[in-house]
Amino acid sequence: MMEILEYIGIALILIGGIFLFLGALGIYRMPDVYTRLQAGTKSSTLGAMSLILGVGFLHPDWFLKIALIVIFIGVANPLSSHALARASYRKGVIPYSKSGIDKYKKGVKKQIKKFNS
Repeated sequence: MMEILEYIGIALILIGGIFLFLGALGIYRMPDVYTRLQAGTKSSTLGAMSLILGVGFLHPDWFLKIALIVIFIGVANPLSSHALARASYRKGVIPYSKSGIDKYKKGVKKQIKKFNS
């Protein structure tokens, strides 16, 4: 039984490492802040969750604490990424677009006007 848990743990650690590497590659190769945030957040969330779960399978007595950490990462990473992207947009960082169309602009202007009133 213990041997199966070790194999699962090692596989999850490898998968997590691959996701983290691909996230770093995505951050390096993407053209603007928003796509870098998306690449980094998705891969770091999945990578860290897989890596930490792998450690949980290797050390079953830590599994409850590790499950709480995984839940926290699953909630905190997307929220922080959203906050960074929204703040960047409001500060005027222009998204990369081949079409030149910014569909989000009208909604943000309404929100800022409503907030400042």
